[in-house]
Amino acid sequence: MKGRWAEDAALAYLQERGYRLLARNKRTPYGEIDLWLEKDGLAVFVEVKQRASGRYGTPLESIRPWKLERMRKSALYLLGREDVRVQFLAALVQGSSDKYEIRLETLF
Repeated sequence: MKGRWAEDAALAYLQERGYRLLARNKRTPYGEIDLWLEKDGLAVFVEVKQRASGRYGTPLESIRPWKLERMRKSALYLLGREDVRVQFLAALVQGSSDKYEIRLETLF
């Protein structure tokens, strides 16, 4: 998998900050959740995006509105109800596997 290193790096970054992995690359009828984590009773769904350079835009710019809707529907499907505290994050990885920076952005 081409972006596997970025996903590995993002997961390690989040775990160092107290997030606990529940599932990785979790498929639903609406799409795939890259990382499903938990922290302090909060369900956290993460989209990992990596870019080697800014030539084709930032990692955040590559997350389209339809992807956000699929994440929302996937989370509802996985949780089975709406009365759960949920956070949607983007783990934005800029650089290559030997030198990179990670930034977290709240999606909605």
